[in-house]
Amino acid sequence: MAFNNKVVIVTGASSGIGASTAKAFSTAGAEVVMVGRNEAKLKSVAAKCKNPLVLIADIRKDDDVKRIMDQTIKTFGRLDILINNAGLVTIGDIMESDSMMKAYDLAMNTNLRGLVHMTSVAAPHLAKTKGNIVNISSVAGLITPAIRGTLNYYVSKAAVNHFTQCSAIDLAPHGIRVNTVSPGPVRTDFITNANIDADYEVIKTKNALTRVSEPEEIAELIMFVASDKGKGMTGSNILADNGALIKRS
Repeated sequence: MAFNNKVVIVTGASSGIGASTAKAFSTAGAEVVMVGRNEAKLKSVAAKCKNPLVLIADIRKDDDVKRIMDQTIKTFGRLDILINNAGLVTIGDIMESDSMMKAYDLAMNTNLRGLVHMTSVAAPHLAKTKGNIVNISSVAGLITPAIRGTLNYYVSKAAVNHFTQCSAIDLAPHGIRVNTVSPGPVRTDFITNANIDADYEVIKTKNALTRVSEPEEIAELIMFVASDKGKGMTGSNILADNGALIKRS
C-alpha cells in the first residue's frame, strides 16, 4: 500500500501500536506527524521514520490538540488521515470513590475526550481531502473486565466504538470515513505502563488462537483500513483479537 504525499497524524506514537503505525506509514511514503508525551521515546521512534514532524503534546489538553492541528497544516498544508491511537488503562476501585473517580477522569479524558477533540479539529481539513479516521479501540470495548479495577478502560473503549459509528454518520456527507480497529492483547509496554500484574504467556491462553499479536500486525491492519482498499468501510469495527471475544462468549 502506497501513501505517497499523504499526511498522517498518529497520536500515541512513542511506543507500541502507535510507534509501529508511524513507522509503517513513513515507509509507505506518507508524511507522518508523530504525537506523544514521552519525548525520549518519541524521538527514538522518529529516528526510524523519514523526516517526521515530531510534536510533544498531551491530547488531554485543549491547547495541545489545537497546536497539533495548527502545526500539521502549517508544515504540510493538508491532512489526509488521522490515527487516534493514544490511550491508557487506569486502576480504580469502585468501592473507593476517590480512587474510582480519579481513574475514571484519567481514562475518559485520554481515551475518549482527547480522541473526540482530535476528531473535531481534524474534520474540516479531512473534508477538503476526503480523508479518513481510524480510532484504535480494543476488544475490551466488547467484553467485561478480566482484571479487577480496570472497568474504566473497558467503558472508555466501548464509548470509542459508539463514537466511531455516530461520527461516521455525521462525517459521511463530507466524504470522511471513520472506522475502528479493535486489537486484543498486543505485545507492547502497555501492561508495564499500567502497572498491572499480568503475563503474556498466561494472557494468550485466554484466546482461541493462543497467541498475542505483535504491534506490526495491527499497524498493517490500520493501514489497510486507511487506504483506498478500505474505501467501502465506514462505521466499522475491525476486530483483531486472536479469538479473545469468542473464547469468552
